[in-house]
Amino acid sequence: MHSIVLTKGVPDFREGQVSFNEEGHLERGKTPTVMNPNDKFALEAAMQTKVRHGGRVSVMSMGPPGYQGILIEAMRDVYADDLYLLSDREMAASDTWATAITLSAGIEKLGEPDLIFAGFKTADGETGHTGPQTAWCLDWPMITHVIALDVDEEEKRVRAKRLVEGDIKEVETVEVDLPAFIVMDPEFEPSYRRAEHRLVFKDLRQETQKRAENAENAITVWDHVALNLDPNFIGLDGSPTIVSSVDPIPKAPAEREATMVEATDMDGMKEVFDVMDAFAAGD
Repeated sequence: MHSIVLTKGVPDFREGQVSFNEEGHLERGKTPTVMNPNDKFALEAAMQTKVRHGGRVSVMSMGPPGYQGILIEAMRDVYADDLYLLSDREMAASDTWATAITLSAGIEKLGEPDLIFAGFKTADGETGHTGPQTAWCLDWPMITHVIALDVDEEEKRVRAKRLVEGDIKEVETVEVDLPAFIVMDPEFEPSYRRAEHRLVFKDLRQETQKRAENAENAITVWDHVALNLDPNFIGLDGSPTIVSSVDPIPKAPAEREATMVEATDMDGMKEVFDVMDAFAAGD
């Protein structure tokens, strides 16, 4: 069972240092970056699939050289056997369509996997387009907003429970043939009910954390030449989306005042605890 997880780096909004160029494009090389939070659910789903069925988990991303850190984060914090970065200047400023074309080329070069997992949207663009567009490029069946899944290896089918659009309580069960594209929902929680699965999970976590210590050795970098991609159909030239404007991220108002109290100031500490006690005495 070979699974590929698609992940992306997004601006670390906690740093407050998001950089844009004059055309309104995010300068990712100058912006602190972290792994897209929704991609963790895709990683966990791939990990669950490996625990139950064995096989291999590959993690793939498209972005600047700095995205190697995102791939290493994915390996260290959840799981990966190998890592793939699609990166060169010709891919810069891609919109979701150009990104999907590039990712689909990377997937085809890696070989036909059984499952591809993706998060349902990124924290920066929030379009939710890249996963479905990549599935369309591959001409694969796709299930979105998945909260639980299992694979029938003999029948080569995947059965998934997914949230019905607009309703977090209504769930439907969907089955499709492998290979399949799975878009995970944040409501997904991995399940390891059998003792043998919990033991396998523990062993795999230890294995991947040890591998992550030298993760650079597990990273393969492919440029547009290696992927046999025409520069006219990727990157900025291949992106039909036009950014008309960018709104700056508002900073939190600095209206709160703070009173510093030393731990040795008994009167000051008593006053602090008196204030806190009024809230603790409520519910």
